Parts: sequence; C-alpha cells; structure tokens
Amino acid sequence: MTDFLKQATELFPYTQTLRRDFHMHPELGFNEIRTGGIVAKELEALGLEVTKGVGKTGVVGLLEGAKPGPTLLLRFDMDALPIHEETGAEYASLNQGVMHACGHDGHTSIGLTVAKILNAHKNELAGTIKFCFQPSEEGSNGEEIGGAEMMMKDGVLEGPKVDMTLSMHLWNEKPLGWVHVAKGPVMAGAEEFKIKIIGKGGHGAIPNLAIDPVVCAAQIISAAQSIVSRNVGPLETAVVSFTIVKGGTAFNVIPQEVMMEGTIRTFDPLVRNKVVNRFEEIVKGVASAMGCQAEVNVKQLTPALINAEHVTATVQESARRVLPQANHDNTPYLTMGAEDMAYIQSKVDGCYFFIGSANTEKHLDYGHHHPKFDFDEQALISGAALMAAAAADILI
Repeated sequence: MTDFLKQATELFPYTQTLRRDFHMHPELGFNEIRTGGIVAKELEALGLEVTKGVGKTGVVGLLEGAKPGPTLLLRFDMDALPIHEETGAEYASLNQGVMHACGHDGHTSIGLTVAKILNAHKNELAGTIKFCFQPSEEGSNGEEIGGAEMMMKDGVLEGPKVDMTLSMHLWNEKPLGWVHVAKGPVMAGAEEFKIKIIGKGGHGAIPNLAIDPVVCAAQIISAAQSIVSRNVGPLETAVVSFTIVKGGTAFNVIPQEVMMEGTIRTFDPLVRNKVVNRFEEIVKGVASAMGCQAEVNVKQLTPALINAEHVTATVQESARRVLPQANHDNTPYLTMGAEDMAYIQSKVDGCYFFIGSANTEKHLDYGHHHPKFDFDEQALISGAALMAAAAADILI
C-alpha cells in the first residue's frame, strides 16, 4: 500500500518553497494572475490537461486514471486578504496591504503537491481527478458572486460531470496534530444584511420635532437579540450580529438616516428561514412603532457546509490510516465561519476536512484574518498526505 505520508514528507521542500513564494506575493480575489500562472505551469509540467480562466482567474487541471470510474474534484482556494502583514517573517508579503492571513497559500501549495503525488499513481486510479484552484473564496471582491459560484457558472462541475468532491482548510484554532473529519454540518451558512432607517432630522436640543433614527436603530439592535434567545430552539444554533452602524454628522444634529450592516449565521436551512423572516419582521415592526421607515436587504453569502456521510466515512478511514498519531476529531458544527465550497457541496456530495496548524511554542497561533497570522508548515505535510490518500481511496 502506498505510503502517502512518506511521499508528502519527501516533497515537503517543494511544498514549502511554493507556499513561501505564494505568501510573499499575495493576490486578492479575482486578481490571482501570478498565482494562477504558477499553478497552471506546475500542472502542465506534470502533463495534465489544464484550463485557465475558469471563474475569471481559476485554474483546472484534469488527471485521468488508467481505468474508468467517477470524477472527483479536489478544490484549493488561492486568494489573499486586504490586510497589512505584521508577522515579521522572512517570507512576509511584498504586496503592501495584501496578506495571506487565512492559509490559502498553504492550500494552493498542498494542491500542487497532491497533484504531483497522484500523477505518479495515475495508473492505479479508476476515474478522473479535477484539480480545482479557486479564486476569491474570501468574498466577491466587487463581483456579483464569489469564486465557487463563478467557477460553477463556467462549468467546473461538468465536462466531465463531477461525482464527488474533497476540500480542506488549515486550521489555526487547533494545534498541529489535530485532524477534523466530520459528517453533516461543519461550517455555517452566512447572510449579509443591510438596513436603512429613515426618520426625520432635526436639532439635538429639540428632539420632539424630529423622528430620531438613532434611537430607532438602538431599539432594533436590542430587539433583534431576542431572535436567538426566544425564536431559535435551545439545541439549535444561530448568530445575529450588527457590525456596522453609521449615522449623524454633528453632535447637535439628529440625522435623517442611519445605516446598519451585519451578519446572520445558521447551520440548518429551516432555522435559517425562521431567523431571516423574524429578523425582517422585527426591523420593520420596530421601525414602524418608532415612526420610521426601514429598508431591509438580506443577502445569502453561502449556505451551510454539509459533509456527505458516505464520502466522509472514506476520508475518516484514510485519516486514521495515514495519520495514526493524530488527534482525530469527528464532531460536527465546528465553526460559525462560512465557506463558499458549500455551494459546490450543495450540488455534489463531498467532504471538507480540517488540519490543525497552530504551534504556541513557535508563536504561530494567531487566528485567521489576523495581521500576525502564520502557521506551522509541518501541517502542509499532513494536509497533502491526507488529501492524496483520501482521493486515492475513493478512486482505487
């Protein structure tokens, strides 16, 4: 039986070199020109059929096994974030104000390593592998839709039709050696809401002649907190967070309008519908009671990420065999964070797993999207080994 951990370990210098290069040259969503170019070049060097420009800047490499079988899509995200890096690492970002603060540089280098490993075993594979290097997972970055949806729009799930998917995330919330492969919901669905409260402006010293949208906004924020505590079951999960409140131009002027933005997070589609409906009722109802008008827009960013039982069972077996010393975790509902891979997994059965990457002793334990985010690069070995092994187990 192939020792995928040994092969990933032997290829670590290759993986690390790629990762550090990507880290030094981060690119925002739908601008991954350099990154996508390197990805395409590496895949072409393996002799894979490569398609560029899928979802604007995405890259797809096709590896056909020696025998017929299903098509398995392996997805790796490539984009960085608009953050000024503060790690002080020798491979720190050279692009001012742009940083790989979520580990996508690691994901991309893992993907290329997995391609190299599996290409060497293509005569043993019964089926086809699509290596999907996705742009703009972190958001739409000015477009109407994000990277996963953009690639789906360009037909990434067709030609050949994808039957199953695998994807992963390096996870700095947990230490090196932790591996999470769980059935069912693992990441939350996300909504973005925007609210405009329209009142009647006036002098701060004569509030009775105005209709104060600031007071109305405060009442809405307070009332909306009752949704989770009083409309969602105790064993269900939801989050309603107001994160932006804008209104007013001077200390003595009651403004005409107040703008508010925030997010709603849920796992269950029924809970989502309940929370969104109740949210809109409360916003409009409270505004009306306060004499204001409310314009409410709730936009779904991603559905919940739900792992298919049969695919996940195979990955769990692969993880126990390939990483026997790891701390294996199979509990669902891992995080209220969202992931646009959920759009693909809503169409095709798949498994999304996590590899612990933090190392407190090396001070590599800052959270995702932090200016000092960095991870223990030994996690690259575990990620590549498990992804390659799981793909092979599905197709052999």
